[in-house]
Amino acid sequence: MKIKPFEVEEWMNAYETGAKYNIAETCVNSVSIDELFELTGTDKQAFLSSMCSQRLTYGYIEGAPELKNGICKLYKTLKPEEIVTTHGASGANHHIFYSLVEPGDRIISIMPTYQQLYSIPESFGADLKLLHLSEKNGFLPDLDELRALAVPGTKMICINNPNNPTGALMSKDMLMQIVEIAKSVGAYVMCDEVYRHLTQDDVWSESIVDLYDKGISVSSMSKVFSLAGIRLGWIATHDKDVIKSCISHRDYNLVSCGMLDEAIGAVALSGSDKLLERNKSIVRENLAILDKWVNDTPQVHYVKPQAGTTALVYYDLDIPSYDFCREMYHKTGAFVTPGDCFEQPHSFRVGYACSKQELIGGLAAVTEYLNLL
Repeated sequence: MKIKPFEVEEWMNAYETGAKYNIAETCVNSVSIDELFELTGTDKQAFLSSMCSQRLTYGYIEGAPELKNGICKLYKTLKPEEIVTTHGASGANHHIFYSLVEPGDRIISIMPTYQQLYSIPESFGADLKLLHLSEKNGFLPDLDELRALAVPGTKMICINNPNNPTGALMSKDMLMQIVEIAKSVGAYVMCDEVYRHLTQDDVWSESIVDLYDKGISVSSMSKVFSLAGIRLGWIATHDKDVIKSCISHRDYNLVSCGMLDEAIGAVALSGSDKLLERNKSIVRENLAILDKWVNDTPQVHYVKPQAGTTALVYYDLDIPSYDFCREMYHKTGAFVTPGDCFEQPHSFRVGYACSKQELIGGLAAVTEYLNLL
């Protein structure tokens, strides 16, 4: 099987560890286990004593009950048996396509988005159709274009809400219109929701699972809950056939998630309100900093994000984005992601949910570089 290089991950792998100012990272500023215990009011010694006394078996093959109960709290209508745990959201996205997509299936995906959502089904021989998002529409899908692409027999519509890299957020009304389009052709709607709940306003973040019986939600502990190190994600759907297929395929490539990872994930979700309070505060304060910087910097512009942790910033210079980002990295230490990783030339993605000090320092370094040009 041939698959295109994963542009954004290859870029991150090559440069992330040496960055002076990492404003490419997309997780909300990560927490240590000590910080997690403090935030959630967990008894550290009791937790460690319990963990250290356990034999390191496979654990619960279909996911620890405490973890799955915690995941259910993030949705309105989800039950524990409607969850398949995975190795991160990247594992969940791959597993959905691996379990459901066959050669010739019509798959519709938006662009820009996380490359998995189009490159994986394409590699499996799907009839891939791209729905291009545009700056003039605020990076929201054109529903007339979607209707034209969603011919009878369409297998799946893939969306990302909030969007990576732009931070665009689809409303409940728009999601319901997408559901109606999917219903008209019998398609699944698979939604990568790894930034869900990180809104700029105090509103409930809708999930596709709560809106459509053939909706498939993907999420993880990495972005919203600042725990990328436990590599824990999930697939959630009411569709019993999808669950059955995912569990069957899971036996071939996953078996189970780590019992220690699931235990830490369960702790985090037991205090999900505390973590969300912390992380919403970070993204709101930091977006205000980024927004002021964009408004004060004449060489750049963007569509202000409505949710998530990322923004796509365009620059008014005739320099390819890989060259722009690489040269800036070497001259100033500022690390951002080239827009061409998302097929968006003359732009770069900023991850603004890092520490406040790192964001301020990183943006100052970008300004320094722009002033050299």
